[in-house]
Amino acid sequence: MRSALSRPPRITMATTFYPPYNFGGDGMGIQRLSAALARRGFDVTVVHDADAYLTLAKAPPAPVDFGDGVKIVSLKSPLGAWSNLATHQTGRPVTHAQELRTLLSKPHTDIAWLHNVSLVGGPGLMRFGDAVKIYEAHEHWLVCPTHVLWRNNEERCDARACLSCVLSYRRPPQVWRYTGMIERCGREIDAFIAKSAFSRDKHREFGFPFDMQVVPYFLPDEPSAAVNPAPAHDKPFFLFVGRLEKIKGVQDVLPAFQGEDGPDFVVIGDGEYAATLRAQAQGLPRVKFLGRKPPEALSPYYRDAIALITPSLCYETFGIVLIEAFRKGLPVIARRLGPFPEIIETSQAGLLFDDGAELRAAMTTLSGDDALRARMRTQALANFQKHWSEAAVMRRYLDVVASAARKRGETVLADALWEREAA
Repeated sequence: MRSALSRPPRITMATTFYPPYNFGGDGMGIQRLSAALARRGFDVTVVHDADAYLTLAKAPPAPVDFGDGVKIVSLKSPLGAWSNLATHQTGRPVTHAQELRTLLSKPHTDIAWLHNVSLVGGPGLMRFGDAVKIYEAHEHWLVCPTHVLWRNNEERCDARACLSCVLSYRRPPQVWRYTGMIERCGREIDAFIAKSAFSRDKHREFGFPFDMQVVPYFLPDEPSAAVNPAPAHDKPFFLFVGRLEKIKGVQDVLPAFQGEDGPDFVVIGDGEYAATLRAQAQGLPRVKFLGRKPPEALSPYYRDAIALITPSLCYETFGIVLIEAFRKGLPVIARRLGPFPEIIETSQAGLLFDDGAELRAAMTTLSGDDALRARMRTQALANFQKHWSEAAVMRRYLDVVASAARKRGETVLADALWEREAA
């Protein structure tokens, strides 16, 4: 039976960063989600703050046309970075308040889906509009002014010391964080989403008072492509893919590749810590830095590597690169930290380590046990489809949003959402 909603449900995403105006994986995750919703017949608009990216990047990005049917609203102000600073300091949208209020209200939208709103509107954005409201926490911004729970830019945070911490990052303190503003504004949200059970629990540990549903990232189905038989690298190798920052922990992996004998370590990515890592790798001939590569160029490396090594030192909310590896049937060696243990347990396609000795032992195990590696490849592929494919995760998303709509009394909208989940 068809619902009484005579048009496609309307969704407005609000986020600070959105590709190509983005730096990390959260922006790509939002783009994939928006495109998946559009493919399912939703009317999707994304509103993002271009000034936030331009202030940090100092130059506009190369244009990208995803061709996914998603409408984009790029907010720009004559005030530039001052507009973002006003939001950062007040916790409210300032320059674009009226436009945002319209975009997040009926009849323009049925669902206001907030993501990283730190510079596009702050917690005050949670109060805008009368649509069903979803908040998806891609980072730990709800409980951490630096977003990453990395205290004083040098260690994992296990207790609040926010004032000294933000000063160590050379950022101005946010007085509104001491006023209960997030708690007051959060009452307007119908459902909060965390990206992992670990992230949900970490929010709770740091005092976040609202329940959170867990919905992981997903990767879309890949189109069939011609097989490139050329090897990605001329020797057996382990692989790292990601931003080269201190918190990503590559410096802890380098000592495992001393000497000239054994597999190489291929590092793909770039970042502010790249020069330091290259200096540390002097005299390590098995470490190969390849720089940044486009996503479409990564497939041969995922195909041919012994395993992906993920040594992050900080509390990630998820780990998209792990499921990128699983989609290609590649096992993972990950630090026993944050969401990685739950992802490895679910996948049955990896090993965990705490220190250099355990890392080297895991590398030796996977290098020398062809049968184990083959079993992990099979498990990686099967469990990717079961847990992190687009079809699997979109069912979870739509169930969360439909339940929030029904709880709010929006039964017609809830029925329309469940119809698309079943389709």
